[in-house]
Amino acid sequence: MVALRMSLTYQTIQPSTGEVLDNFSILPLDQIPAKAEKSLEAFHAWKRSTFDERSHVLLKLAERLRIQKRILAKLMASEMGKPISSGLAEIEKCALMCEYYAENGEAFLRNELIESDASTSYISYQPMGPVFAVMPWNFPFWQVLRFAAPALMAGNTAILKHASICTQCALEIEKLFLEAGAPKNVFQTLRINHEGCETLLRHPAIQAATVTGSTEAGRIVAGIAASELKKVVLELGGSDPYLVLADADPEQAAEICVTGRMINNGESCIAAKRFITQPEIHDAFVKAVVKKMKAYNMGDPLLPETTLGPMASDDIRSDLHKQVSKTLAEGAECLLGGELPEGKGFFYPATVLTKVTEDMTAAKEELFGPVACILAAKDEEDAIRIANQSDFGLGAAVITKDLEKGQFIAEHRLEAGCCFVNTNVKSDPRLPFGGIKKSGFGRELSYLGIREFTNIKTVYVA
Repeated sequence: MVALRMSLTYQTIQPSTGEVLDNFSILPLDQIPAKAEKSLEAFHAWKRSTFDERSHVLLKLAERLRIQKRILAKLMASEMGKPISSGLAEIEKCALMCEYYAENGEAFLRNELIESDASTSYISYQPMGPVFAVMPWNFPFWQVLRFAAPALMAGNTAILKHASICTQCALEIEKLFLEAGAPKNVFQTLRINHEGCETLLRHPAIQAATVTGSTEAGRIVAGIAASELKKVVLELGGSDPYLVLADADPEQAAEICVTGRMINNGESCIAAKRFITQPEIHDAFVKAVVKKMKAYNMGDPLLPETTLGPMASDDIRSDLHKQVSKTLAEGAECLLGGELPEGKGFFYPATVLTKVTEDMTAAKEELFGPVACILAAKDEEDAIRIANQSDFGLGAAVITKDLEKGQFIAEHRLEAGCCFVNTNVKSDPRLPFGGIKKSGFGRELSYLGIREFTNIKTVYVA
């Protein structure tokens, strides 16, 4: 496979103003092998550390995150437009997750005795080695630490290729690990392009890879990893359906759906992207959605009163607006927003589209931004059919007063890796996270996540 050749220099741009924050060069290809070898060298020492020593690093990391959370939240707001309140919440969630694996990692990786005809037989979870991570800009700290904390707790080392949009966040994560006491090169941040990613992934020191990002990015990395017979975990795009059943309370349903849609300016793989209603509740639900979407305050992400910041880049905003315009040309109706605002920055208003049908762009493609798409189903069965009529399968939700019915639909009828009842889809360190279909494979978080990058070894003593 021939990797795409990219420019050797990048800029980071403040999305609220369009001003250049930083210019930086990428690491030359001939310097990448040395970075992989340093990661492998660090692994040989780190894998011999005790669980207590690794736990201490994660607890110190959680402490450092909390001490610097306002600085880190401001950095996210400047680099990718996240409202400051959301940034503070992201850092706190990262700290809680680090504490979770510090406290539970050893138990999750404890030997499991298995009865057999041996005198002793058991499963042992051993670290694999250096793991290469390709991470996105939308949750600059959470996405990285969601992978890195359990991977390092298991005894692996990590190399990060972060999105160019948030390169300062990437460098800050490496600094935080060092401040927390992680040995040098246990966690590295590399500023590399697509070609550099392929060079690194093909290096024999790298044992596995993980990608959070677009389906296309996952396909490219998975293809290279497969050719090298290396394990990969993919957490990719989503087009999460939220089923609003006939018995749901329209105000409550709208609150759940809008909250799920507007997380992180709507730039989230698990955002609520398709609201699917039954006829009995449709009109009241639409009215409530418009009211709640209209209440979002668009503005400078550094201001505490801002609840909707800018899109992370001009290209992202442009692509979103093209999808909205195309959907309207296909026959949908816009009840709110849908127009590019004047002035500086990459802002896009809270937008509500109705009369969206399954064959329209907004229903078939992932819309990454603050756009609510409402589809009308004929009945409950039709709503479930529409929900599953997607190439994606990351998250889904069902809203109903009948909890037994909602649980049955979530467990047995919806085709997604994470299904929620009467609340929006979210990640939780205690629960596995990941998707099916073109949303990827493998799991992060919970005891399953920490085991993804281990050698699940059978030990048999005759």
